[in-house]
Amino acid sequence: MSASGGTRAIVAALVANLAIAAAKFVAAAFSGSASMLAEGVHSVADSGNQGLLLLGGKKAKKEASEEHPFGYGRERYIYGFLVSIVLFTIGGVFALYEGYEKVKHPHEVEHWYWPVGVLVFAIVAETFSFRTAIRESNEVRGSLSWSQFVRRAKAPELPVVLLEDLGALVGLVLALGGVGLALLTGDGVWDGVGTMCIGVLLVLIALVLAAETKSLLLGESADPAERERIRVALVDGESVTGVIHMRTLHLGPEELLVAAKVAVRQDDTAGEVARAIDAAEERVRTAVPIARVIYLEPDIPRASERPEDEGVRPPG
Repeated sequence: MSASGGTRAIVAALVANLAIAAAKFVAAAFSGSASMLAEGVHSVADSGNQGLLLLGGKKAKKEASEEHPFGYGRERYIYGFLVSIVLFTIGGVFALYEGYEKVKHPHEVEHWYWPVGVLVFAIVAETFSFRTAIRESNEVRGSLSWSQFVRRAKAPELPVVLLEDLGALVGLVLALGGVGLALLTGDGVWDGVGTMCIGVLLVLIALVLAAETKSLLLGESADPAERERIRVALVDGESVTGVIHMRTLHLGPEELLVAAKVAVRQDDTAGEVARAIDAAEERVRTAVPIARVIYLEPDIPRASERPEDEGVRPPG
């Protein structure tokens, strides 16, 4: 995922959410709608989330230091995880609380045209943001389904924005339904029910985001296709005859660590092995450009340690 593509989607979502939040709070003040208030807080939380994603992207660009020799690429994962926490606590829990209070102490929605008008405006704005995120995601999604893309993406920004925008659109429809039923029946309980449904939705999305970003924080390997390209690139059939075992780890969305033990010929000199290792590193960087940190250990495989490309692949 390109950093610029993710940034465009984040900025589009941020602009839309700031405008929507202001409109929702105005509508809540004039109508007394709990759904509107919960949706206003939801939009503020989303705006803060986009701010966190932008901050994480900026911090991830810092140069590696002696204390952090592999750089700061995982800052993006940390801030993506913070987004899930903010969405859960500020968005979901507040909406559940506000909806419960509204169901317990219902009152009629006043000046109905305020919430209805704002909700229609918000749906249009969120659709624009969602469309931008979909367009940016399609540039990097390839043949993956949307659920596979959310699960496998190594850069957290686009999956976060996609799920946020989807949740916002569904939440707006729920809010519109709650306000509409409250107006049709004259019973403000429906406004509270709509608000609680929004809370449940936000909590579910937050849990999905937390699970995915937790996996990235723990450290994920390269995609299977990338791992296979690395294996093929390591072996030239002459000096490097096979891959005994290999491990990969994402240091950040666009930086991959590769560590491998490779099989070399028993009669090669030290100079020939060193040149073979250098050549193998170059082939790997050409095949997978994000493989920026490579550690290769030459070895002569034992009978019980045949190269992986010959059919024996150790666990992991």
